[in-house]
Amino acid sequence: MRIGVLGTGNMADALATHWVRAGHEVTIGGRDPHKAERLATRVGGGAKPAGLRAAAESGQVVLAALPFGAGVDVARDLRAALEGKVLLDCSNPVGPGFGLLTEGGPSAAQRLAAAAPGAHVVKAFNLCHEDVWRMRPPVFDGRPLAVPVCGDDETALVRVRELVRDVGCEPVAGGGLGRSGLLEATAALFISLWVGEGADAQAIAPPLAYAAGPDH
Repeated sequence: MRIGVLGTGNMADALATHWVRAGHEVTIGGRDPHKAERLATRVGGGAKPAGLRAAAESGQVVLAALPFGAGVDVARDLRAALEGKVLLDCSNPVGPGFGLLTEGGPSAAQRLAAAAPGAHVVKAFNLCHEDVWRMRPPVFDGRPLAVPVCGDDETALVRVRELVRDVGCEPVAGGGLGRSGLLEATAALFISLWVGEGADAQAIAPPLAYAAGPDH
């Protein structure tokens, strides 16, 4: 698969490294050509450095590994290059006090979709710190990490589910893009529990067998 990466930060590094190892053709796009070249060299596996537009044009899937706010501007600028592409959003619009910066409005993923209406936006990879995504693979107590995926286009979802498995995780159907705000709110809650309270977010949910109560 051809993958364009928009951004040269930690999430771009972590995910692109897995995908290169899985045999995908990756192009790293950045505003700063030196940063794009450094990341492409670090990722290895034939990853190519490029500008943002060239990276968007190169990919069947385009990862928007950009801060909330910047992603919308970039997607709007590249809307023609993103036409018909899968646009994968991993951002978290979490602000001071672990509040959602999108409160009362569309999710970050929906804003990307509005900025590039010809793209098929999918939300995934937003619930964990970048160092978790660097693990080979992210397996805990013998279970691969589950990754919720939200999107409206089935072909796009098939591609993203493949990329989730290439990271060593299991994709979980999260519903349509309209539910992406729930994923972003979950991230805000988890971050507040982990960072603000030092609490184990996993401990707030019972095992699946007890999800409907012990009698079920």
